[in-house]
Amino acid sequence: MSEKLAPFAGLTLAALAAAIAWGATALAGDRCKATGAMGASIALHDQRKTVIGAIEDGKSIIVQRYGEDDHGRPWAYVASPGGKRLGWLYREFIRCS
Repeated sequence: MSEKLAPFAGLTLAALAAAIAWGATALAGDRCKATGAMGASIALHDQRKTVIGAIEDGKSIIVQRYGEDDHGRPWAYVASPGGKRLGWLYREFIRCS
């Protein structure tokens, strides 16, 4: 493997392992729903974990990418089905079929 690409190989394997560990059946770009708040709104965050809005329980979303915070908790950056960027949503509140 090229020395320039070697650092990215570990990152790719780490992302794959994280997706398996989270039980993520969806990949970036998949249509999912924000769910699990028993009818309440679910907080959306910016990258500094500041609450920037909320999404209704059961609302359709598009996962744009996955990540984790500095404590290893899984998050997903989500958008509306129309493409409007919404923010980071805790992965526990995302269900994909």
